[in-house]
Amino acid sequence: MREGDEATPPPACGRGPGGRQAIFRQRNTACARDLRNNASPSERLLWQRLRNRQLDGHKFRQIPVGPFFADFLCREQKLVVRDRYFAAQGLGVPRIRNADVMANPEGVLLAIVQALNAHPQPLPQAGGEKRSS
Repeated sequence: MREGDEATPPPACGRGPGGRQAIFRQRNTACARDLRNNASPSERLLWQRLRNRQLDGHKFRQIPVGPFFADFLCREQKLVVRDRYFAAQGLGVPRIRNADVMANPEGVLLAIVQALNAHPQPLPQAGGEKRSS
């Protein structure tokens, strides 16, 4: 660190930078392992294609987000593949059906790339409610 640079203190336990509530929690490895071991065929196929930064260099993870597990989360782009709760948290959520993964995995990957390259959406207002104009 150079002279004059201010060090940012670590976030409070369970909170993000600036003391905001973090939506990404510590990993529950046992639960994540159980989810992976019991994954559907379409989830396994999608993981084969998304792991190890195979899709345009983007890293996908399976981690807890709020009260749920995100099976396919790209933190850098704030994108989760599936689930309404995550959309309410300001994360992009492309709709992908299991049948599409099995029948057209290349098309599914293209849809994910398009979502990754989309302009970021503004975060929802506090409490997740939308104001009506």
